[in-house]
Amino acid sequence: MALVRIDVDHPTERTVKVVADALASGAVVAYPTDTVYGLGCSLGDKRAIERLYALKDKSRRRPLAFLLRDVSQASRYAQVDNAAFRVLRDYAPGPYCWVLESTKEVPRVLLTRRTTVGVRIPDQAFCQRLLYLLEAPIVTTSAAPGDVDQALTDPDEIDERFRGQLDLVVDGGTGGIVPSTVVDLTGSQAHVLRPGKGPFPRS
Repeated sequence: MALVRIDVDHPTERTVKVVADALASGAVVAYPTDTVYGLGCSLGDKRAIERLYALKDKSRRRPLAFLLRDVSQASRYAQVDNAAFRVLRDYAPGPYCWVLESTKEVPRVLLTRRTTVGVRIPDQAFCQRLLYLLEAPIVTTSAAPGDVDQALTDPDEIDERFRGQLDLVVDGGTGGIVPSTVVDLTGSQAHVLRPGKGPFPRS
């Protein structure tokens, strides 16, 4: 397993490209986000998605989210009506995961008994540049082993815990401990499913 060090606020193009190329070739990676460390792969690689599920929960009880560049890209994979658009416009990018009805662009492997997707638009220079170079969403979940809720914060510990299961670990320093706030936008009113780093609604 390779380990790449990066400055999440001021990433070099060369280093980000190493990660983007790995994802494009089917890699499963650990990487820092604007909340906690995540495990991810390219949306376009079914085999990598299967590997990501196996890392977390083979019964697929835990849904995976999409990391996306912006609201425009999100609307390709999720049904963003006017009400949802206003919320995303006001809160994205940021430490939120928005639950929305999926579109036909979402691979069936990600929709087992579900018709919704989680949409993440990160407020972090590294993730934003990575998504731009990859030109595809990143299927993502927290870097927590098995059914553990708390994501690992130390990239060396992530490297050790998932040795032999990941292709790349991106070392952006010590990670956060507070996950994203999960907000369901599928109903008539926004509903917080999990409080997290992002306040909702803002006071």
